[in-house]
Amino acid sequence: MSEPTPKEKQYLFDKPANIKWMFRVYYASLVLLLVLDLFLPKHANFPWENWPEFYAVYGFVACVALVLAAKYILRPLVMRKEEYYDE
Repeated sequence: MSEPTPKEKQYLFDKPANIKWMFRVYYASLVLLLVLDLFLPKHANFPWENWPEFYAVYGFVACVALVLAAKYILRPLVMRKEEYYDE
């Protein structure tokens, strides 16, 4: 007689329904934070910090700038020729 094979362990992100639920929670929290930013008092040091959603826009622009700098400025500096390791 052969033994039955054990079931493979199921993890949280193995089910597509769980992933969809996590994305919904993530997007809902983003919307909640954006709405709260409109109503919560700010203690700004500079006038532009009082603009609505300033930090969200600033963070997005900074992230895009970092990716572009890494791709077009830093990558050519550290990239090796294709046949570098063949020699």
